[in-house]
Parts: sequence; structure tokens; C-alpha cells
Amino acid sequence: MSKAQMKRIDALGQAIAARGVLHLREAAGLLGVSEMTVRRDIAAHSGRFAYLGGHIVNAADLGGGGTAYDLASEADSHARAKRQACTHALALLHPGETIFVDCGTTLVHLAEQIPDDLPLTVVCYSLNVADPLRAKPAVRLVLLGGVYQPGSDSFSSEDSLASLSRIGLDAAFVSAGGIHAERGVSCSHFHEVGYKKRAMAGATRRYLVADRSKLDRVRPAFFAGLSEFDAWVSEDGVEARSQKGRTISA
Repeated sequence: MSKAQMKRIDALGQAIAARGVLHLREAAGLLGVSEMTVRRDIAAHSGRFAYLGGHIVNAADLGGGGTAYDLASEADSHARAKRQACTHALALLHPGETIFVDCGTTLVHLAEQIPDDLPLTVVCYSLNVADPLRAKPAVRLVLLGGVYQPGSDSFSSEDSLASLSRIGLDAAFVSAGGIHAERGVSCSHFHEVGYKKRAMAGATRRYLVADRSKLDRVRPAFFAGLSEFDAWVSEDGVEARSQKGRTISA
């Protein structure tokens, strides 16, 4: 490795340590080289850096030795705990409400467990969550569209984000890939951040639904602090959090 490349790698490492994540375009500007050169540097140091959706992160932050999120393998990972968490979350639903159900492999269990006769309006942006809901006669399904993102079986577009902002939500059920006391709540895909944030901003109640295997893990895309949720729902039950003088529990 040349001295110039060593200097770039050190500078890139320092920038990511300070910011947590760096866009490829920003990295190229910071280092004074082309985006292709940055990508070659990252590829040559795959044990240290990872490149996801135009963003550079520390490979260690992905967990599992830098392995990218895979929907199929995640569906099998901790499936029993995910289902138990969603069974607890089910008690937080009330007839006639409008709710947001996030993407991923956890909240599909909530969608499956919603009773056929429970009247709800459910807003979602992923096919795996929408699929069990479309067969429930009492559920009015609002599926936000856009460009299909196969990594999480979901969609993304500015139009659908704008639509979500105009919907009044009684509750938002949000998934996560990492929960960390200092670095907050995070996920693997950057396109999900806007949906999670807008749903939380527009909801009266906000629930984080994630099994305890996510604790002390960090994923590349940060979207909230744990204190921003009314409760964390895991396989152990509903851990209510005090917020603005209120305590929410099942």
C-alpha cells in the first residue's frame, strides 16, 4: 500500500469515527480524489469499511463480521422471540385506530397476528407486512409505493414519504436492527430512516418492537434515541418509558 493510500485510509477512518457514516461523495471531496478511488480503497480494506447504498460505515458496526443484512436469513433469526414481542405489541392495538407498521422481519409477525375482525387502518411500505394484512376483511390497508428495495422487501420514494406525513397516526410500531444506550436506535438500510422518523413524528404513540438480541448492537443508519419511544416491546413484554409526564403500558 502506498503512502498516499495509507493517508487516505487514516483520514477516512477518522472521519467515520467522528460522524458514524459518510456519503461516498463527501468522502471523495474530503480526500481530494475521485469516487472510484474511494471505492477501490474501501474494497481493499473490506475488513475495516463497508459500503451500503452510497454510504461508508465501519464494518464492525454491521455486526456479524461486516455481513450485510439479508432478509431471508433475518427471517429465521430469533423468530420465536420476534413473534413473542409482537404478541405483546398486539395488546397495544385498539379498534378503529390508524397505525403504522414498519418493514423488516419482526413486524410481519404483528401483521399475521392481527385478528380478522379487528377494525384498523394499517399504513405500511413493505410487501411482507402487507401480504398477511390484505386477507383480513376488517383491515383497511394503505401500502406506500415507490422504488422496490429488495434488501428489505420494501418501497421508497419522496411521494410516499410526503403521503405518510399527511396521515394522522394513532400509533407507530417501529422495528430496529440495533439498540444501543449511547448510539441510539439504528437500522441497516438508509432509505428506511425517513419512514421511521415521519411515522414517529405523526403518531400519538410510538412503540419500538425488537427482540433483545438487538440490544448493544449498532447498525449504520441511526434514526432515533430510545427515549423518543413510549415503550420498547420485546419478547419479555412492554417496557414502558416515561415521556412528557405520561407512562404508557399494555
